[in-house]
Amino acid sequence: MITAHKIILNNSNNMSLLYDESIDLAVTSPPYPMIEMWDQMFTGQNKKIGRALKKNDGPTSFELMHQELDKVWDELYRVLKVGGIACINIGDATRTINSRFALYTNHSRIHTYMQNIGFSALPAILWRKQTNAPNKFMGSGMMPPGAYVTLEHEYILILRKGNKKEFKTIDEKKQRRESSFFWEERNVWFSDLWMDLKGTSQNLFDTKTRGRSAAYPFELPYRLIAMFSIKGDTILDPFFGIGTTMYAAMATARNSIGYEIDPNLREQIISKSSGIVDFSNKRIEERLEKHIAFIDDRFKIKGKFKYTNNNYLFPVMTRQETDLIINKLLTVDQIDMDSFEIAYSDKPQKEYVRSWNEYVLSDAEKRDMKKRITPKKRKKSHEQQQLFS
Repeated sequence: MITAHKIILNNSNNMSLLYDESIDLAVTSPPYPMIEMWDQMFTGQNKKIGRALKKNDGPTSFELMHQELDKVWDELYRVLKVGGIACINIGDATRTINSRFALYTNHSRIHTYMQNIGFSALPAILWRKQTNAPNKFMGSGMMPPGAYVTLEHEYILILRKGNKKEFKTIDEKKQRRESSFFWEERNVWFSDLWMDLKGTSQNLFDTKTRGRSAAYPFELPYRLIAMFSIKGDTILDPFFGIGTTMYAAMATARNSIGYEIDPNLREQIISKSSGIVDFSNKRIEERLEKHIAFIDDRFKIKGKFKYTNNNYLFPVMTRQETDLIINKLLTVDQIDMDSFEIAYSDKPQKEYVRSWNEYVLSDAEKRDMKKRITPKKRKKSHEQQQLFS
């Protein structure tokens, strides 16, 4: 398998190079309106924003900034396929203007606009950001009522264009099965509250680079891409930044396209490409090692498993995991100044392939178990399967 990745540097929100309904998934984090580090960027897009800020007109500045983002959301709706999903990482902003402190609800403004142009809102995710400040209390500290809570979380808005995506061809269904994730991963990833990103060790970019670009951690787009797309899909990031989404797409065997208006970021983006193979394969090894640890722990408590993965031969919790394979990255080739190709192995990592017979029910044990299931339990089991079909 080979995937292609393209960076497009321009100074506008125009994605005219992309065909209608050509993108499977968007994962992005725009500049946050009313965060001072982005004032100059927004003012460069619309001079009225700069004038509103000089007049200390917070509400007008907030709305004008979002109108610039709206142009991107319009294009995003155009280029997403029916059934395609948009994942938007966004934080709210706090700002003091004319001695008045206020919250500017970026997530609410974007959510409302996206639904107005045709997206359907799905449950959002809140994730807790790492806060290193030793004194994080704001306002009057310990004296009521002037103190106020700090913002230690951001939102991942999840929206879908049209009805749920369908997989009709044999190849599409096969690719979907091979793109499945582990049962225990689903239980963490599909929670609406992510507390574990704070301590993640997967930092593709150094701290200083993140500070300048406000990039989210690698694990965030990695999960979202694994959750909402299949191998070979095309992932779009219209606010490319330092390329975290592209590298997450590389790590998950998806294609990607990214748009960025700041050409000065190119060197930082390209410089990380030489390390993506080792970095991604380490993350894949972590997933496999965690699954093996899960197998051991559950076996000690619950006993034997019913299903076996066809590639690695280790036990899995459900039939939907039996064709799962996490493709190892082999090579990264820079095709031109802004394009890459990644080659993957189509074989399971041999160090994880071994016999697990003692962990898995034999055919005789499965037949005996089936006989012992009452009609009522069988109906309930069928209903549970339908939930995840």
